[in-house]
This record gives sequence, C-alpha cells and structure tokens, in this order.
Amino acid sequence: SNYARMAEKRNISKNMYTKSTPYENVKEHLPKTVPRRCPERRGGRRMALDRLEIVEVSPRDGLQNEAVAFSTADKLQLIRLAMAAGARRLEATSFVDPRKVPQMADADAVMAGLPRQPGVSFSGLVLNLRGAERALAAGADELNYVVVASETLSLRNNGARTSDSLDALPPIAAAAREAGKPLTVTIAAAFGCPFEGEVPESRVVAMADQVAASGPAEIALADTIGSAVPTEVTSRFKAVADVAPDIRRRAHFHNTRNAGIANAYAAVEAGVTVLDASLGGIGGCPFAPAATGNIPTEDLVWMLHRMGRQTGLDLGGLLAAVQFLEDRLGRPVPALLGRAGVFPSSPTVMAA
Repeated sequence: SNYARMAEKRNISKNMYTKSTPYENVKEHLPKTVPRRCPERRGGRRMALDRLEIVEVSPRDGLQNEAVAFSTADKLQLIRLAMAAGARRLEATSFVDPRKVPQMADADAVMAGLPRQPGVSFSGLVLNLRGAERALAAGADELNYVVVASETLSLRNNGARTSDSLDALPPIAAAAREAGKPLTVTIAAAFGCPFEGEVPESRVVAMADQVAASGPAEIALADTIGSAVPTEVTSRFKAVADVAPDIRRRAHFHNTRNAGIANAYAAVEAGVTVLDASLGGIGGCPFAPAATGNIPTEDLVWMLHRMGRQTGLDLGGLLAAVQFLEDRLGRPVPALLGRAGVFPSSPTVMAA
C-alpha cells in the first residue's frame, strides 16, 4: 500500500503505528511519568537543561479548518499518538459555535473520551464565558481564552469587539480559579490582521497589560495570519515581558509566509519557553483568509534538538502520528521533515 511504502521509506516502526492501531497498542508506548528536567554541567556549574515546552495544537487548530471531517475516534487516536511521542500538553478541542466551526462540534465527546494520564494536560479553547463554563463542565484541564488584537477579525472570530472580549476576561478568570484550573490568554492577530493590516505593537502591549491584571498563568502572542518576522517577534515579546514580568509567555506561529520556524527561534531567544505547534504543519483560522497551517511540530522539534534544546518529544513517534494524519487526510502534510528524513538518520531521536 501507499502507507506501507511511506512508512518503510521513513523507517518508522510498525509497532508504533499501523492503519488499525488499537488504543491498547499505543498505550504501551506512553511514558508512565512526565520526563524530568535533568541537570548538566555547563561552564563549571550544574544547571537545568534548556527545556522548552511544546503545546500540541493539531487536534484543535490543526483540524478546525480542514475540509476532511475527522470522527471523534480519529481525533482521539491522533491525541493518543501525540502522547505516545511524548506530548504532555495538548489543545484537545474548542468550545465554540458548531455552526461556525463544524469540525469542533464534538467537543464534549472528545473531552469525555480523552486518555487521561497523570502529568498530561488537555486544554479547551474558549471565546466567552459560556464556552468557558462548557469546557470546565466537560473536564478541561486548562482554559485557553482568545482575544483578538484587531476589531474586524475580533468581530468575525469572536463575535465581539476587542474591548468586549477584554471586559469578559475577569469573570472567565474567576470561573477558572474557582474550578482550580489554569487560564491562559492568547492575543490573536498580534502581528497583523488580514482586514486591517498592521497591528501596532503598542496596542498588543496595552492588551497584554490589561490581560495581566486578571492573573492568567500564561499570555500567548499568536501570529494568526503568518505575517510576523523575527525582529517583530523579539520586540513584542520583550515588550510584553516588561508589562507582565511574572507571567509565562507562549508563542503561536503560522507558517503562511514560511517564516514560522524562524519566528519560533526568535521567540526562544527572547525568553519564550512555550511554543505551540501542530503535527504535520496543518491548521488555519476559518475566519482569516489564506491563513495556512501552524508550524510543524516535527520540523520544530528537529531544529530544537539539533540546537541542544530539550522538548521531551520523540521524533519517531511524531512521524508516526503524521503518517496517521496523512492517511486520514488523503494527502501529504505541509511539513518537510517527513520528506527529507531525520538527520542524523535515526528516526527515534529522543530528548527527555
């Protein structure tokens, strides 16, 4: 079969993935605990390895704009395969209007079927208090609340003005605190809008300042349409750090203009320790014209590992999950690592 030829070419173990892999087989490959940060000797001092956290967003951002409908079972299998590759933080679904985002209509069923495991966190994306309440009731481990930096895209994506979304944040933060769940806030279109063009850095920083007042665990800047360049990434993340120094920062990049990996590197150099990525590089915003896929998890991890940065993700396992995606999508994914192959040639490079 075409799958068999591709799997053989990439030298992926059939024990990790077959076209009808049952959950029990995948479960055998799931690490029992979260990989621990290991000390190393550098410059005569012991220090923690340079660990970066990768948030796997393919189950939500990756699938939401795909024409091919994924069943709940397929979504759960994708999540299992990502976990088998070491993913410990996954954006499982979004609690939004199913008429606008049909791929996410089964959010409650996905949450109910998740392979829960200690040390693994499943987040639900929300746009308002109703969505947050749904996500918490469904068992989301964390909430990802989105506010949009441009008015036009905010109205199309959130159905509300930016100021209204910001005003809705305090009660959502209160609901998350009451439930004992962490809240992250993503500022979408933080580098540009498909309708209004440039988004001033001052606007993004002012939004981050207002968001910080609600005490989220994390603030993310999202390049929704893939218009960012590394100099902007460095500048904006450093500016956000100035107004919210005690809040962790996360980066979310789309590869629309092929600058996503470079932007991820710039974010890391600016002190960002959490990066979103999507298996195969699939994804896109349904409300932003020509907003193509996220940065590919496997391409990003390969680069980071070659740089000596640690992620806890296994490249062989990631490529196995990508094979599953390609099989279900019926087409190759945009990512490049699966085509070129891992260098060095071992497909199971692991960074614990």
